[in-house]
Amino acid sequence: MATPQQILEATGGLLLLVAVLFDIFLTVVVPRRVPRAGYLLRFSGYLVREAILGSFGALMIIVLLVAWIAGLVVGYGLLLDALRDQVRPQPETLDAALYFAGTALLTLGFGDFVAMGALARMITLAAAATGLGVFAVVITLLFTLYGSFQRREVAVVVLEAGAGAPPSGVTLLETYALAGILGDLSQVFREWQAWAAEVLDSHLAYPILAYFRSSHDNDSWISSLGAVMDAATLVLTTIEDGPKGWAKLSRAVGEHCIEDLALYFGLEVQPEIGVERAEFDEARDRLERAGFRLQDAEKSWANFSRLRLEYAGRINALARYWATPPAQWIGDRSPLREPRLHVAPPTVTAPLAEPSTTER
Repeated sequence: MATPQQILEATGGLLLLVAVLFDIFLTVVVPRRVPRAGYLLRFSGYLVREAILGSFGALMIIVLLVAWIAGLVVGYGLLLDALRDQVRPQPETLDAALYFAGTALLTLGFGDFVAMGALARMITLAAAATGLGVFAVVITLLFTLYGSFQRREVAVVVLEAGAGAPPSGVTLLETYALAGILGDLSQVFREWQAWAAEVLDSHLAYPILAYFRSSHDNDSWISSLGAVMDAATLVLTTIEDGPKGWAKLSRAVGEHCIEDLALYFGLEVQPEIGVERAEFDEARDRLERAGFRLQDAEKSWANFSRLRLEYAGRINALARYWATPPAQWIGDRSPLREPRLHVAPPTVTAPLAEPSTTER
């Protein structure tokens, strides 16, 4: 007859095993949960904060593995302790049962404890199979995460050559114009359309990817996406020529990516334009000096404000949440002279011209 203590241990161990295995299933097979790193952002020192956040994503993988193994050892240990009559020599304490569970889970096979009863043998075999399975799925998870991380960062580093670091949409357009390669700008928008779709899929499937920071100074996948969005918005609203079709498509997928990430992580989003008129006029001057033909200033400002209002609040919420290095029009906007002007849509609304079917 089982004693109440044995029943309690068996029940607790079984529930713990189910919880840990379900957590592994959610994380690796159908992942949707994410660790919270908001408390790490309270570190005021920039270098300290960057050092902590830079290792947070990788550290969480190790923490998950340790937590899973510890939970499984305790779960199987409680089950074996409840079945101590079927183990030889009989574990005298819970510590001994946990040790037996650990050697079985890690397939060490010292032989100092042997399961004799049928149920104890089944639990020992299950522990050994679970241990092998956990390490297999963790290795698979690592390959998946780092593969997605590398593909994300390659595009970020490539963009740096044209957009600078921190990246800027104005700088991207300016660089391509001055280099005489405006015809290749459509390829940039095409590649970042695919990039945004992949990031949306991978970062919602494995949210911990969002916490992997770029290994390059002043680079960030968030500010890079924001820079491409700004460049596309300028092409659609301010520049007479340019690949308007690809700019529109790239902007649509990028906005989808930004919106879904902000919703998933539960970020507080304030509607904002995030750009002062003086900053916009300065950007127009730079683009004009680079050789672009520009639309009417008032009309382009109205259209630019209207389109940027659709994503600026979300991209800035993402930038603040992950404490990304400030970039042009993205991230910390405290230096704005009139920040309250950026929480409402512009009073002037002009119709946005349809993109041309001919790309240059």
